[in-house]
Amino acid sequence: MTDDLPDREPDLPSAFLDIPGVRNFRDAGGVGALRKGVLYRSGSFHTLTPEGAQRLKALGVRVVIDLRSRDELEVWPDLRHGLDHEALNLPTLPANREDVAHPWPEDQETLYPFMAETAGPSLVAAIRRLGAPGGVPAVVHCAVGKDRTGLTIAVVQSLLGASDADITADFLLSNTGLGLLDGPTPYVDETGTERVSRPISAPLLASALTWIRTHHGSIPAYLHTHGTTEADLTALRTNLST
Repeated sequence: MTDDLPDREPDLPSAFLDIPGVRNFRDAGGVGALRKGVLYRSGSFHTLTPEGAQRLKALGVRVVIDLRSRDELEVWPDLRHGLDHEALNLPTLPANREDVAHPWPEDQETLYPFMAETAGPSLVAAIRRLGAPGGVPAVVHCAVGKDRTGLTIAVVQSLLGASDADITADFLLSNTGLGLLDGPTPYVDETGTERVSRPISAPLLASALTWIRTHHGSIPAYLHTHGTTEADLTALRTNLST
């Protein structure tokens, strides 16, 4: 969930864009009414190259929403190479993985419902920025664009009318983008601890969405609980829809 980089670069299908120094970069559009060219998803920019920066500039990126914790940002800050986009840090999870009250789960099966429980404020802030003037084109990223980014993009795609099946198909592309089709990959996190990056699966995302719907009835109702208004959702759809 942090800097879990596979040992080799995978062969990527056409759904992905080549941004040197950025992992798992792809257009989130084409799912539901979310149009292409306005919302991208990826891993962090902490190894972004000058060439990669020029390609981001060519995409017209105005806003970069970073879902990582502040501890991660201190170790692996995003690079810019002269880019002048707006950068927002909207952590999906508690301040650090060892938070006494809310420690980050080590297993994926617990992590996804936990993210649904803790991500409300981050999701609301992201939706408001994406729907505001100048909010797109935007990139949403975490460390590798798999878990935290996966949930955030799933919520946005759902609000744009995408089916769970289409959302899940897009979500699972991260296994290809991160070279996880053959199984788990070891990595070292921001604390220097060796961990294992595991492939994602449809039941993981389903468990997060089920938590939201079980506790709040629907994704919009969940967001309303955390302060989103109907005007916020209308603005999001206006800015991002086809």
